[in-house]
Amino acid sequence: MTVTIRHIPDRLTSPASRVLKSWEMLLLVVAIAIFILNAMASPYFLDPWNLSDATFNFTEKAMIAFAMAMLIVAGEIDLSVGAIIALASTVMGMAVTAGAPTPVLVALGLGTGLACGAFNGLLVARFGLPSIVVTIGTMSLFRGISYIVLGDGAVTGYPASFAWFGQGYVGWVITVELVIFALAALVFGLLLHRTSFGRSVYAIGNNATAARFSGIRVDRIRFILFLLTGLMSGIAAICLTSRLGSTRPSIASGFELEVVTIVVLGGVSILGGSGTIPGVVLAAFILGLVTFGLGLLNVPGIVMSIILGALLIGVIAVPRLLTMLRRR
Repeated sequence: MTVTIRHIPDRLTSPASRVLKSWEMLLLVVAIAIFILNAMASPYFLDPWNLSDATFNFTEKAMIAFAMAMLIVAGEIDLSVGAIIALASTVMGMAVTAGAPTPVLVALGLGTGLACGAFNGLLVARFGLPSIVVTIGTMSLFRGISYIVLGDGAVTGYPASFAWFGQGYVGWVITVELVIFALAALVFGLLLHRTSFGRSVYAIGNNATAARFSGIRVDRIRFILFLLTGLMSGIAAICLTSRLGSTRPSIASGFELEVVTIVVLGGVSILGGSGTIPGVVLAAFILGLVTFGLGLLNVPGIVMSIILGALLIGVIAVPRLLTMLRRR
C-alpha cells in the first residue's frame, strides 16, 4: 500500500505573507496615511515645489542614517555625527576664507569626515573602548574645536558653484540632495543585503565572539563602519553648508537624536543584529513628512522636538511591550 504525502504550503510563512507582516510594510502604510493627512490639513502641501523643499527635512540626516544603520546592526553607535558635520564645515569655512575653490572645499569636507570616523574607529576597534563612551567624548571634542576656531562668529562667502550641492536641482523639482540620498540608499542597500560584508555585519551584531571564531575580522569591519559613518557625515556637511551658505559652530546641533530616530524607526534593533535599509528609507520619509506637515501648520520647533523624542521612546518601547503581552 502506497501512502502519498501531500505537502501543504504554510501560507503564514510565505514570502508574500512575510512582506505584508513586515515592519517595512507598516511604515509604508504610515507614510501614506501621513501624506493623506498633510494633504487634507494644508492646501499648500501638494504643491510640487513645496514637496521638493520638504526633502531638505530629511535628506542630509538620512545620508548619515544609512551608515549609522549598519553601525547599529553591528552593535555599535556613533553619537558624534553632528559634531563631525560642524568640524567639517569649520574646516571648509577656514579654507574658503583663504580663497579655496569648490573642489578643494569638497575634498576637505570629505577628508575631515573620514579623519573623524577613523579616529572613532581606532579608539573602538583598536583599543576596545565602548563606542557610546568614545563618541560622546568626540562629540564634545569635535564641536569644541569648532567653537574655538569660530567663536560666536560665522563664515560666509562660499563660491556660487559650491551652492549647487545644497541648492541645485537635477531636472524639474528633483534636488541634488535627493539624488545623493537615492544613490546612497542604493549603495548601502546593496552593501548590507547583497554582499558578504553585509552578512558579516549581521553576524557581528548577533554574536561578535562567534563571528570572530568563524573567521570574520570583527575589528576591521567595525573600523570600516566608523569610516563610512564619518564619510557620510562629511557628505552631509557639504550639503548642509552649501544649502545654508554659511558655517557656524552650532551647525547640525541635535542631528544625533534625529539620525538615531530614523534608524530605530526604520526597524533597526538598537541592540544590533537586525534591520534593513528599505526600512530606514521609509522612516526618513515619514519623519520628513511629519516635520514638513507640522511646519505648514506653524507648529513651534520645540513641539517638534517633543514629538521626535516621544516617537523614539515609543518605537523602542512598543515592540518590547507587545512581546511581553504575547508571552503572557
